Amino acid sequence: MKRQAMVSCLLTAVCCASAQTREQDSLRVVNLDEVQIISTRATHTQPVAFTNVSKEQLKQQNHGQDLPYLLSMTPSAITTSDAGAGIGYTSLRIRGTDGTRINVTANGIPINDAESHTVFWVNLPDFASSVKDIQVQRGVGTSTNGAGAFGASINMRTGELSTKPYAGFDGSYGSFNTHKETVKAGTGLINGHWALDLRLSNIGTDGYLDRATADLNSYYLQGGYYNDNTSIKLISFAGKERTYHAWNYPSREEMDLYGRRYNSCGLMYTDENGVQHFYEDQTDNYTQKNYQLLINHQFSRPWNLNIGLHYTKGDGYYKEYKTGRKLIEYGLSPYEQEGKLVKKSDLIRKKAMDNRFGGGIFSLNYKGERLEASAGGALNRYDGDHFGQVLWVKNYLGSLDPDQRYYTNNGAKTDGNIYVKADYSWVKGIHIYADLQYRHIDYKIEGSNDKWNGATNALQRLDIHEKFDFFNPKAGLSWQINRAHRLYGSFSVAHKEPTRNNYTDGPLTEHPTAERLFDYELGYTYANSWLNAGANLYYMDYKDQLILTGELNEIGEAIAANVPDSYRMGIELMAGIKLPFGLSWELNATLSRNRIRDFVETLYGYDEEWNELPGVKVEHGTTHIAFSPDLIVNSRVGYTLRGLEISLRSQYVGKQYMSNMDIEEHRLDAYFVSDLDLAYTFSLPYTRSITLGCTIYNLFNERYENNGWASSNYIGTPDHRANYTGYAAQAGTNVLAHLSVSF
Repeated sequence: MKRQAMVSCLLTAVCCASAQTREQDSLRVVNLDEVQIISTRATHTQPVAFTNVSKEQLKQQNHGQDLPYLLSMTPSAITTSDAGAGIGYTSLRIRGTDGTRINVTANGIPINDAESHTVFWVNLPDFASSVKDIQVQRGVGTSTNGAGAFGASINMRTGELSTKPYAGFDGSYGSFNTHKETVKAGTGLINGHWALDLRLSNIGTDGYLDRATADLNSYYLQGGYYNDNTSIKLISFAGKERTYHAWNYPSREEMDLYGRRYNSCGLMYTDENGVQHFYEDQTDNYTQKNYQLLINHQFSRPWNLNIGLHYTKGDGYYKEYKTGRKLIEYGLSPYEQEGKLVKKSDLIRKKAMDNRFGGGIFSLNYKGERLEASAGGALNRYDGDHFGQVLWVKNYLGSLDPDQRYYTNNGAKTDGNIYVKADYSWVKGIHIYADLQYRHIDYKIEGSNDKWNGATNALQRLDIHEKFDFFNPKAGLSWQINRAHRLYGSFSVAHKEPTRNNYTDGPLTEHPTAERLFDYELGYTYANSWLNAGANLYYMDYKDQLILTGELNEIGEAIAANVPDSYRMGIELMAGIKLPFGLSWELNATLSRNRIRDFVETLYGYDEEWNELPGVKVEHGTTHIAFSPDLIVNSRVGYTLRGLEISLRSQYVGKQYMSNMDIEEHRLDAYFVSDLDLAYTFSLPYTRSITLGCTIYNLFNERYENNGWASSNYIGTPDHRANYTGYAAQAGTNVLAHLSVSF
């Protein structure tokens, strides 16, 4: 009852999309820097639903949690955390679409993994400390580089070089032994042309779940040269992570037996006293190094050119303890022990990756009195090796070479696109927007996979070579009715190629097809000196969308299949009030309907001895799309008085289904979570500022889960359906104290 009353209050006050304010900096050096990615960003004359998140907004929450949690209050966004406290393996969904459908760039350069299409934020620890601002575009948005924007895009812009010398320290400590240490320094402008910035960070936590530890280290280094018309910036940033697995997600029965913090990853055996023993090194280890060279040149006042070259090197592995594995699947021969032939044993395996990703982007931009236009594109190449090794086998009597690879394959991908876009001021207040993009992908996977093919008694062979050619047009109108009121509408088309897992996890003889999206958007905004409000209506019509089945493969990744007809439709409402005595209130809500038309499930079965039975087709009619709640509400109430700042952030997420069958046993319950931020800023001699603060997460100790898995089968006959679920339990009330000192 209490939750319903709070949600009702939020919905009563919510009405529309907040107008954005654009900050201008008078420094010439900063203006040059901003040119680098303007061609992929939306402006207020373009018919795009977007939210800008400033550096100051990021800093208010950046005390250790991963970057997705810093964006959790943007419209239609929800976050998940494997470890339960927002550090480690985290993810972001926008409008119900997962990370594989969200295009992410940094300075216009693709960040999404070329094969999985997702961003592993754990490889970018504390990147937010080096970000100037972030634009989150919902829907198809503007043409961008890299992975297809199939629900949203996140455009990050790193900070400009400081014109004055500086140094600073940020530190945090709190629940679950969570800590963060960040040191930053900059030279300021040297001889009027040169500057250098450096950041070093360490983040660690024991995690909310048992053994869900994380040790994250990163650096960010940038140097630049500026003159009147040209800026050149060289950026290097890297992350090194070591996290204990927490992706199994326990069932309700396991939670009842072992507690909500139970983590089954790494379980080796249970002894005669019922005590479980776990493998201590069930960890994920990865290092990712990124290099960017950004060149911006101003030919004249209307014309400028941006060029970006980039290279990313990734190298890592994870180790797992596996029980009762067939030796032949790992290239090992059965052995005799006490007169018996041993075909299965416990073992420790290591799965590794070694990949390279590089390329370039460009845009030529024109800005006249009535016309703004850009022509740009990108060409990128990915080359990644995947391989596995067996490090140890229990009681094994044969020869074992830990360096021998039992599977190895290579993925190679060439991804290129070109686009032209224009924003034309037709008559006073009315802007016509057009955006045309052509994208070509050439993708190969060759070698042996880690999945056993029982039909051939060998590992799955991969011989995939797919080519895609996509044309993605976008068009719309924006009408600035007067100073306060704006109305806009757009129609966009997007395409997306399948991910690596879509190929390797599906049937061996079938390949998934590309997806297509028709996106219709209609919005209105209002803004004056103290109030901004608005609404955005959307209808996203999918053809052959790859839909989560709720099942997982053995490393916790979801399996998807094409469905002919599905859609997402809804309204995003936003409002903001800023009063002169320091009080502000920002609200947004998404009411949506996310459905698959005529969903047909293939339900597999087993007999009483667990022999597999044929699959049967089950027609479910129109069903919910998995992990797509019909209601999301965000609220932030803030108060500032001199150096004191207080804010209360709250989020309500409606119920979700973890599969597409509308089965109640597969449901994630609704939850309402609030975080309280307290901070006080002052100064002392020899310092610019000192901020002391404390954040109380999950203030009202909500007992909730924000992610999970679900699957079904039948036992004996299709009438005897069995449903299985696992849940990602999140931390109750926990605290993080923080200190920031600037010199």
